[in-house]
Amino acid sequence: MILIDADDLGTSNISEPELITEKITQPGEQPRVSRARLLGMLEKSLASGTSTIISGRAGSGKTALTVDFAHRCRRPVAWYKVDAPDADPKIFFRYLIRSIQERRPGFGTKSLIPLIEAAELDLIAWLTEAFVYELTEGDSANPLLIVIEDLHLVSDSDWLMLFLGRLLPLLPSEVHVLITSRSLPPAPLWRMRSKQSLMVIDEATLAFTRPEAIALFGSYGLAVEQASIALDHTHGRAGALDDFAALLQQKETRMGRAPERFKTFYAS
Repeated sequence: MILIDADDLGTSNISEPELITEKITQPGEQPRVSRARLLGMLEKSLASGTSTIISGRAGSGKTALTVDFAHRCRRPVAWYKVDAPDADPKIFFRYLIRSIQERRPGFGTKSLIPLIEAAELDLIAWLTEAFVYELTEGDSANPLLIVIEDLHLVSDSDWLMLFLGRLLPLLPSEVHVLITSRSLPPAPLWRMRSKQSLMVIDEATLAFTRPEAIALFGSYGLAVEQASIALDHTHGRAGALDDFAALLQQKETRMGRAPERFKTFYAS
Protein backbone atom coordinates (compact mmCIF):
# COMPACT_ATOMS: atom_id res chain seq x y z
CA MET A 1 0.00 0.00 0.00
CA ILE A 2 1.41 3.41 -1.00
CA LEU A 3 1.36 6.08 1.69
CA ILE A 4 1.72 9.86 1.57
CA ASP A 5 4.12 11.40 4.03
CA ALA A 6 2.65 14.09 6.27
CA ASP A 7 5.13 16.70 5.01
CA ASP A 8 3.62 16.41 1.52
CA LEU A 9 0.59 18.38 2.68
CA GLY A 10 2.68 21.53 2.50
CA THR A 11 3.39 22.04 6.18
CA SER A 12 5.96 20.43 8.43
CA ASN A 13 4.62 21.44 11.84
CA ILE A 14 1.39 19.40 11.79
CA SER A 15 1.65 15.98 13.42
CA GLU A 16 -0.59 13.61 11.52
CA PRO A 17 -0.78 10.01 10.38
CA GLU A 18 0.22 9.07 6.87
CA LEU A 19 -2.52 9.20 4.28
CA ILE A 20 -3.59 6.25 2.13
CA THR A 21 -3.35 7.18 -1.54
CA GLU A 22 -6.08 4.74 -2.62
CA LYS A 23 -8.62 6.90 -0.79
CA ILE A 24 -7.84 9.90 -2.98
CA THR A 25 -7.28 8.07 -6.27
CA GLN A 26 -9.96 8.21 -8.95
CA PRO A 27 -10.97 4.66 -10.01
CA GLY A 28 -9.70 3.83 -13.44
CA GLU A 29 -12.02 1.05 -14.60
CA GLN A 30 -15.31 1.83 -16.25
CA PRO A 31 -18.67 0.09 -15.71
CA ARG A 32 -19.87 -2.32 -18.41
CA VAL A 33 -22.49 0.07 -19.75
CA SER A 34 -22.99 3.83 -19.70
CA ARG A 35 -26.44 5.10 -18.76
CA ALA A 36 -27.20 8.15 -20.87
CA ARG A 37 -30.33 8.98 -18.89
CA LEU A 38 -28.44 9.45 -15.62
CA LEU A 39 -25.35 10.97 -17.24
CA GLY A 40 -27.61 13.61 -18.77
CA MET A 41 -29.02 14.46 -15.34
CA LEU A 42 -25.50 14.87 -13.98
CA GLU A 43 -24.47 17.05 -16.92
CA LYS A 44 -27.47 19.27 -16.25
CA SER A 45 -26.59 19.52 -12.57
CA LEU A 46 -22.97 20.33 -13.40
CA ALA A 47 -24.05 23.12 -15.72
CA SER A 48 -26.72 24.69 -13.54
CA GLY A 49 -25.82 23.97 -9.91
CA THR A 50 -22.95 23.59 -7.50
CA SER A 51 -23.65 20.21 -5.93
CA THR A 52 -25.17 16.77 -6.53
CA ILE A 53 -26.01 13.95 -4.15
CA ILE A 54 -26.38 10.38 -5.41
CA SER A 55 -28.23 8.48 -2.69
CA GLY A 56 -29.06 4.79 -2.43
CA ARG A 57 -28.39 1.60 -0.54
CA ALA A 58 -25.50 -0.74 -1.28
CA GLY A 59 -25.83 -2.23 -4.74
CA SER A 60 -27.87 0.61 -6.20
CA GLY A 61 -25.12 1.67 -8.63
CA LYS A 62 -23.90 4.92 -7.06
CA THR A 63 -20.21 4.25 -7.62
CA ALA A 64 -20.64 2.96 -11.18
CA LEU A 65 -22.48 6.11 -12.21
CA THR A 66 -20.04 8.41 -10.45
CA VAL A 67 -16.99 6.75 -11.99
CA ASP A 68 -18.52 6.93 -15.46
CA PHE A 69 -19.45 10.58 -15.08
CA ALA A 70 -16.07 11.54 -13.62
CA HIS A 71 -14.37 10.15 -16.71
CA ARG A 72 -16.76 11.99 -19.03
CA CYS A 73 -17.21 15.39 -17.36
CA ARG A 74 -14.24 17.05 -19.11
CA ARG A 75 -12.89 18.67 -15.98
CA PRO A 76 -10.27 17.77 -13.35
CA VAL A 77 -11.62 15.49 -10.63
CA ALA A 78 -10.60 15.47 -6.97
CA TRP A 79 -11.68 12.08 -5.59
CA TYR A 80 -12.04 11.23 -1.89
CA LYS A 81 -13.39 7.90 -0.61
CA VAL A 82 -14.52 8.27 2.99
CA ASP A 83 -14.02 5.59 5.65
CA ALA A 84 -15.45 5.37 9.17
CA PRO A 85 -12.30 6.71 10.94
CA ASP A 86 -12.72 9.91 8.89
CA ALA A 87 -15.44 10.94 11.33
CA ASP A 88 -12.57 12.74 13.02
CA PRO A 89 -12.72 16.15 11.29
CA LYS A 90 -8.92 16.44 11.29
CA ILE A 91 -8.63 13.23 9.26
CA PHE A 92 -11.54 14.16 6.99
CA PHE A 93 -10.15 17.56 6.09
CA ARG A 94 -6.61 16.28 5.56
CA TYR A 95 -7.87 13.81 2.99
CA LEU A 96 -10.23 16.29 1.37
CA ILE A 97 -7.51 18.93 1.10
CA ARG A 98 -4.99 16.46 -0.29
CA SER A 99 -7.44 15.20 -2.91
CA ILE A 100 -7.88 18.76 -4.15
CA GLN A 101 -4.12 19.34 -4.05
CA GLU A 102 -3.80 16.54 -6.61
CA ARG A 103 -5.56 18.89 -9.05
CA ARG A 104 -4.70 22.27 -7.54
CA PRO A 105 -1.19 22.16 -6.07
CA GLY A 106 -0.84 24.46 -3.10
CA PHE A 107 -4.51 24.37 -2.19
CA GLY A 108 -5.05 24.90 1.52
CA THR A 109 -1.60 26.18 2.37
CA LYS A 110 -2.55 29.83 2.87
CA SER A 111 -5.06 29.66 5.69
CA LEU A 112 -6.81 26.31 5.70
CA ILE A 113 -4.20 23.82 6.88
CA PRO A 114 -3.30 25.80 10.04
CA LEU A 115 -6.95 25.57 11.11
CA ILE A 116 -7.12 21.78 10.92
CA GLU A 117 -5.52 21.08 14.28
CA ALA A 118 -8.16 23.26 15.93
CA ALA A 119 -11.06 21.76 13.97
CA GLU A 120 -13.52 21.82 16.84
CA LEU A 121 -17.24 22.44 16.43
CA ASP A 122 -16.99 26.13 17.25
CA LEU A 123 -14.36 26.60 14.53
CA ILE A 124 -16.02 24.63 11.72
CA ALA A 125 -17.62 27.80 10.36
CA TRP A 126 -14.23 29.49 10.13
CA LEU A 127 -12.69 26.41 8.56
CA THR A 128 -15.47 26.28 5.97
CA GLU A 129 -15.01 29.96 5.15
CA ALA A 130 -11.29 29.34 4.65
CA PHE A 131 -12.06 26.30 2.50
CA VAL A 132 -14.35 28.31 0.21
CA TYR A 133 -11.88 31.21 0.08
CA GLU A 134 -9.06 28.98 -1.11
CA LEU A 135 -11.32 27.42 -3.74
CA THR A 136 -11.78 30.88 -5.22
CA GLU A 137 -8.07 31.75 -5.16
CA GLY A 138 -5.21 30.80 -7.46
CA ASP A 139 -6.51 28.31 -10.03
CA SER A 140 -10.11 29.35 -9.43
CA ALA A 141 -10.63 29.98 -13.14
CA ASN A 142 -10.18 26.26 -13.76
CA PRO A 143 -13.29 24.11 -13.24
CA LEU A 144 -13.11 21.31 -10.69
CA LEU A 145 -15.31 18.36 -9.74
CA ILE A 146 -14.92 17.23 -6.11
CA VAL A 147 -16.22 13.70 -5.52
CA ILE A 148 -16.83 12.62 -1.91
CA GLU A 149 -17.71 8.92 -1.92
CA ASP A 150 -19.52 7.02 0.87
CA LEU A 151 -20.24 10.06 3.01
CA HIS A 152 -22.80 8.05 5.01
CA LEU A 153 -19.90 6.49 6.93
CA VAL A 154 -19.43 9.77 8.82
CA SER A 155 -22.99 11.11 8.63
CA ASP A 156 -23.49 10.92 12.40
CA SER A 157 -20.74 13.46 13.01
CA ASP A 158 -22.01 16.73 14.47
CA TRP A 159 -19.46 18.81 12.57
CA LEU A 160 -20.54 17.42 9.17
CA MET A 161 -23.92 19.16 9.25
CA LEU A 162 -22.21 22.45 10.08
CA PHE A 163 -19.67 21.99 7.28
CA LEU A 164 -22.03 20.93 4.48
CA GLY A 165 -24.76 23.35 5.48
CA ARG A 166 -22.33 26.21 5.07
CA LEU A 167 -20.15 24.88 2.25
CA LEU A 168 -22.67 23.87 -0.42
CA PRO A 169 -24.49 27.22 -0.70
CA LEU A 170 -21.15 29.10 -0.88
CA LEU A 171 -19.38 27.02 -3.53
CA PRO A 172 -18.04 29.06 -6.46
CA SER A 173 -19.72 28.36 -9.77
CA GLU A 174 -16.63 26.69 -11.25
CA VAL A 175 -16.51 24.08 -8.48
CA HIS A 176 -19.03 21.23 -8.24
CA VAL A 177 -19.28 18.78 -5.35
CA LEU A 178 -20.69 15.31 -6.07
CA ILE A 179 -21.51 13.24 -2.98
CA THR A 180 -22.42 9.56 -2.87
CA SER A 181 -24.16 8.31 0.25
CA ARG A 182 -26.54 5.59 1.37
CA SER A 183 -28.66 8.32 2.96
CA LEU A 184 -29.07 12.05 2.54
CA PRO A 185 -26.44 13.96 4.55
CA PRO A 186 -27.72 15.72 7.68
CA ALA A 187 -27.72 19.23 6.32
CA PRO A 188 -30.40 21.81 5.39
CA LEU A 189 -30.52 20.81 1.73
CA TRP A 190 -34.14 21.26 0.75
CA ARG A 191 -33.85 25.03 0.28
CA MET A 192 -30.96 24.44 -2.12
CA ARG A 193 -33.04 21.90 -4.03
CA SER A 194 -35.87 24.41 -4.38
CA LYS A 195 -33.40 26.92 -5.80
CA GLN A 196 -32.08 24.26 -8.20
CA SER A 197 -28.50 24.63 -6.97
CA LEU A 198 -28.55 21.04 -5.66
CA MET A 199 -29.69 17.91 -7.49
CA VAL A 200 -30.49 14.65 -5.70
CA ILE A 201 -30.49 11.37 -7.62
CA ASP A 202 -32.20 8.86 -5.36
CA GLU A 203 -32.42 5.08 -5.36
CA ALA A 204 -35.61 4.98 -7.39
CA THR A 205 -33.96 7.06 -10.11
CA LEU A 206 -30.85 4.85 -10.03
CA ALA A 207 -32.89 1.73 -10.80
CA PHE A 208 -32.28 0.30 -14.27
CA THR A 209 -34.97 0.89 -16.85
CA ARG A 210 -35.85 -1.88 -19.30
CA PRO A 211 -33.68 -0.48 -22.14
CA GLU A 212 -30.75 -0.10 -19.71
CA ALA A 213 -31.18 -3.67 -18.48
CA ILE A 214 -31.25 -4.91 -22.06
CA ALA A 215 -28.02 -3.02 -22.78
CA LEU A 216 -26.35 -4.52 -19.69
CA PHE A 217 -27.41 -8.04 -20.60
CA GLY A 218 -26.32 -7.43 -24.18
CA SER A 219 -22.81 -6.65 -22.91
CA TYR A 220 -22.78 -10.18 -21.49
CA GLY A 221 -24.08 -11.62 -24.76
CA LEU A 222 -27.49 -12.40 -23.25
CA ALA A 223 -30.96 -12.10 -24.78
CA VAL A 224 -33.60 -9.40 -24.40
CA GLU A 225 -36.00 -11.88 -22.81
CA GLN A 226 -33.45 -12.76 -20.15
CA ALA A 227 -32.97 -9.08 -19.35
CA SER A 228 -36.71 -8.55 -18.96
CA ILE A 229 -37.08 -11.51 -16.61
CA ALA A 230 -34.13 -10.37 -14.51
CA LEU A 231 -35.44 -6.82 -14.36
CA ASP A 232 -38.76 -8.04 -12.96
CA HIS A 233 -37.00 -10.15 -10.33
CA THR A 234 -34.49 -7.47 -9.23
CA HIS A 235 -36.70 -4.38 -9.62
CA GLY A 236 -33.84 -2.76 -11.52
CA ARG A 237 -31.35 -2.86 -8.65
CA ALA A 238 -27.95 -2.48 -10.29
CA GLY A 239 -25.91 -4.92 -8.23
CA ALA A 240 -28.52 -7.69 -8.31
CA LEU A 241 -29.11 -7.22 -12.04
CA ASP A 242 -25.40 -7.45 -12.79
CA ASP A 243 -25.05 -10.56 -10.63
CA PHE A 244 -27.99 -12.12 -12.47
CA ALA A 245 -26.36 -11.43 -15.84
CA ALA A 246 -22.99 -12.79 -14.74
CA LEU A 247 -24.54 -16.02 -13.45
CA LEU A 248 -26.56 -16.51 -16.63
CA GLN A 249 -23.47 -15.98 -18.75
CA GLN A 250 -21.58 -18.50 -16.64
CA LYS A 251 -24.30 -21.05 -17.09
CA GLU A 252 -24.59 -20.53 -20.84
CA THR A 253 -20.94 -20.37 -21.76
CA ARG A 254 -19.64 -22.99 -19.30
CA MET A 255 -16.38 -21.03 -19.25
CA GLY A 256 -16.16 -20.24 -15.54
CA ARG A 257 -17.16 -17.13 -13.67
CA ALA A 258 -17.97 -13.86 -15.41
CA PRO A 259 -15.26 -11.21 -14.98
CA GLU A 260 -15.29 -9.88 -11.42
CA ARG A 261 -13.68 -6.58 -12.26
CA PHE A 262 -16.94 -5.05 -13.47
CA LYS A 263 -19.11 -6.21 -10.59
CA THR A 264 -17.44 -4.01 -7.97
CA PHE A 265 -18.94 -0.90 -9.56
CA TYR A 266 -22.46 -2.04 -8.71
CA ALA A 267 -21.70 -3.10 -5.15
CA SER A 268 -22.09 0.30 -3.45
